[in-house]
Amino acid sequence: MASLFSSMRRSLKGLLILVPVLIGLVFTSPAEAARWDAETLTVPAAPDGTQVTFSEQEINTGRKVFNTSCGTCHAGGITKTNHNVGLDPETLALATPPRDNVDALVDYMKDPTSYDGEYSIADLHPSMRDAELYPAMRDLTDEELRLMAGYILVSPKVQGTAWGGGKIYF
Repeated sequence: MASLFSSMRRSLKGLLILVPVLIGLVFTSPAEAARWDAETLTVPAAPDGTQVTFSEQEINTGRKVFNTSCGTCHAGGITKTNHNVGLDPETLALATPPRDNVDALVDYMKDPTSYDGEYSIADLHPSMRDAELYPAMRDLTDEELRLMAGYILVSPKVQGTAWGGGKIYF
C-alpha cells in the first residue's frame, strides 16, 4: 500500500510540473512570438525622410529574393569581398550618396557605384544594368528590388549588430 501512495505522489508531482507548461503552450502561440511590430517594419523610404512600413510577408519575400540573388556574397549583411563595407545601417548611411533608404538601395541595385560615389561598378557588382552578366539579377522586378531593400533595412532591427558585422562577427 505504501508503494501505491509513493507512486501516486510521484505522478501528482509530475502533473504539477506538466500542467503549467501545457497551460502556457495553450495561451501563447509561436505565431505571436514571431510577429513584428510596425516600428520594426518601418524604414526610411526616401532621402527626404518619408517612411514606409512593410508587412511581415513582404519582408519574408524580400529575404528569399535577397538570399537567392545577393546572399552568396552578402550573407548576414556582410560583404565577403570587402569585410569593411557591409550592409549595416552605419555603413549604408556613410556611403556617397547615402544608401540608407529604400529608394537609394533600389537605385544602387539598378546601377551600383563605388562607396565614394565616384564611379560605376556595374561591371564588377551584380546589378540590373548588367543583368546579362549576372543571371540572378536578370528577372528581378522593381517590386522585388524594393522588397530586398526593405529586408536589408529591417534586418539590423531584428538581428542587431550581427547584421553586417563583417569580420567582427564572422
